[in-house]
Amino acid sequence: MRRFDDATIEHDHKLRASGHLLLASPLADVSTEEVIDRRRRPARLTETDGPYAETKEVVGGLVLVEARDMEEAKALFADDPIAAHCRIQIRALRDTDRHSQTGEGRPEFKLG
Repeated sequence: MRRFDDATIEHDHKLRASGHLLLASPLADVSTEEVIDRRRRPARLTETDGPYAETKEVVGGLVLVEARDMEEAKALFADDPIAAHCRIQIRALRDTDRHSQTGEGRPEFKLG
């Protein structure tokens, strides 16, 4: 497992060196999960101890990159060592100004 971690860290450094990487981090085990669910009791915030995942697939980590388009984003992960063991999902960030009723956007993403 440590060799696998080293391989993913090496890939993260490659993404950083190319100027694409904004954030990379594995997630803690699903057993540490806490779930906030207001659907069942709208007037009250409900917390549930994990594990809560009701699927065989779980999110193992998060990598946030900056790319010109989806084709460039896919190319950045063509040699990712994780792809040999599991599925990688690539998604664009949503344009936050278009779905707001007021037209106000979310605060800008800032590192550090």
